[in-house]
Amino acid sequence: MNIVSKITFLCKYKYLPIDTYINGEKMNDIINWKELSELERIKYESNYLRGTLLESLADPITGSIAFADTQISKFHGLYQQFDRDLEKERKRQKLEPAYSFLIRVRIPGGVVTPKQWLQMDELSDQYANHTLKLTTRQAFQLHGVIKSNLKKTIQGINSALMDTIAACGDVNRNVMCHPNPSESELHAEVYEMARRISEHLLPSTTAYHEIWLDKKLIADSKKDVEPLYGDRYLPRKFKITIVIPPYNDSDVFSQDLGFIAIVVNNRIVGYNVAVGGGMGSTFGMPEAYPRLAEVIGFCLPEQVLDIAEKIVLIQRDNGNRQNRKRSRLKYTIDDHGIDWFKGELYKRLGFELQEPKSYAFTRNGDRLGWEKGTDSKWSLTLFVEGGRVADKNGFNFKSALREIAQNIEGYFILTGNQNLIIANVSAEDKKKVINILKSHGVLPGEISGLRQNSIACVALNTCGLAFAEAERYLPSLITKIETILDQHGLFKEEIVIRMTGCPNGCGRPYLAEIGFVGKSEGHYNLYLGGNFIGSRLNTLFKETLTEAEILNELTPIIADYASNRSKGEKFGDFVIRKQYVKETLKGIDFRH
Repeated sequence: MNIVSKITFLCKYKYLPIDTYINGEKMNDIINWKELSELERIKYESNYLRGTLLESLADPITGSIAFADTQISKFHGLYQQFDRDLEKERKRQKLEPAYSFLIRVRIPGGVVTPKQWLQMDELSDQYANHTLKLTTRQAFQLHGVIKSNLKKTIQGINSALMDTIAACGDVNRNVMCHPNPSESELHAEVYEMARRISEHLLPSTTAYHEIWLDKKLIADSKKDVEPLYGDRYLPRKFKITIVIPPYNDSDVFSQDLGFIAIVVNNRIVGYNVAVGGGMGSTFGMPEAYPRLAEVIGFCLPEQVLDIAEKIVLIQRDNGNRQNRKRSRLKYTIDDHGIDWFKGELYKRLGFELQEPKSYAFTRNGDRLGWEKGTDSKWSLTLFVEGGRVADKNGFNFKSALREIAQNIEGYFILTGNQNLIIANVSAEDKKKVINILKSHGVLPGEISGLRQNSIACVALNTCGLAFAEAERYLPSLITKIETILDQHGLFKEEIVIRMTGCPNGCGRPYLAEIGFVGKSEGHYNLYLGGNFIGSRLNTLFKETLTEAEILNELTPIIADYASNRSKGEKFGDFVIRKQYVKETLKGIDFRH
């Protein structure tokens, strides 16, 4: 193989800077772009994430932006969407879709000040749909922002010392961590680590500041560089979290890279490193499947940034750039083998990881209610159904939180389970919080163990990938399942239930004890057998069920569980033991 052929091969299947010249011929002219994903060329030709976004934003004829810009805008924290509830009527009137944008905010560890909360609250009313969405990555989402308001909204976010860069796109996304300071004295340490990882892995391009914050344009892309990501960025998104056992409250095994804190004598001595998780899958494509991360070793705290960087580089250089359905780190590992991956990591690091340390998880959900920390400060974890903060039907939750933010010291923490912690408040401020919640009629009441462990993705009406409802439907389905649970004395039994409108796995449904994935409007696949600590995939139980069929299938299983479970046995473990489904041992064995 001659030098040109060899480098062409490496560029196609691995990663090399494409602006290299070989024998006077630019590599961009050598690569057969037809063999790569279309987005690879779009990223390369975007001039480090500029594209033609300025032109698209200035176009007054349409509420949308150009196709290539819809891809590049994701790196800036945006998703173009349209109101699918209005789709048929707008087509009938020969109107373009009712376009709007989702804006996602990058918040490492999910921690914001009351002032930042108030800014997001105000922006949601001024430019979005009057609601705040708390995501499963401890981030804010604004929905319904029209094109002409994008710049003003992003500038408003930045004025509160937050940003949206790398909240989406083929880069490292928002870094998560164990959320509750009252649960652990070590919260501040893992939060700082999450923040440092996030900053270390941020894109270096100045395009974000030029386009949204009116900084001086760098016209010549050669003056802008991406020392970590290069000119094509990653093959696909990359996700990282940090957890502190016994709580797996951000689903460490669902992430590309996870750090599991090892605590000795109330001190973090290091982290177990887990790699290769991911929830995305595709109907009718068995080679695209959810996969659990696997622990490959132990590292010291001072090694974390280097390890995170080198793992990102391995994925950059070896991830699949031809088929985006198989471009996550989990497939890179399965295609090459875990021993190959560890060898690549050691080669880049210059040292080997130590043997993993022992640890144990007890749950993966949030602990609701008030908790007193070791510093005598209080934290209240509030259940937020579907992560949607809104004033609706007389339930003025958004107004209550606004008033709390206006009247207390402390901070707000968005959890990985779409809930909210009002954290680090004094005893005096605790009384204020209680009184404000009472005055708005939203003081936390008793909810079922099923509901408090529920997650739903947005799905319809705005997600273009959704086949069915999720956030708007799951609460009513839970109400019906609660009736069955109550009949068998299981109303307070904690069971993890999750629903998504498509198989892409944004709500991590494949880790649930009861999981639903939309197949078509009003029809869902039912999955059973995930466990309560988030370390086992579930298994398809029945396909394409209506609501009546879902309730009919679950009723006898719940009755059996109530009568025949072992002491302390969780629902997901029971359905495996009683062989309602077989345990899914590896992601590659998962089937829809």
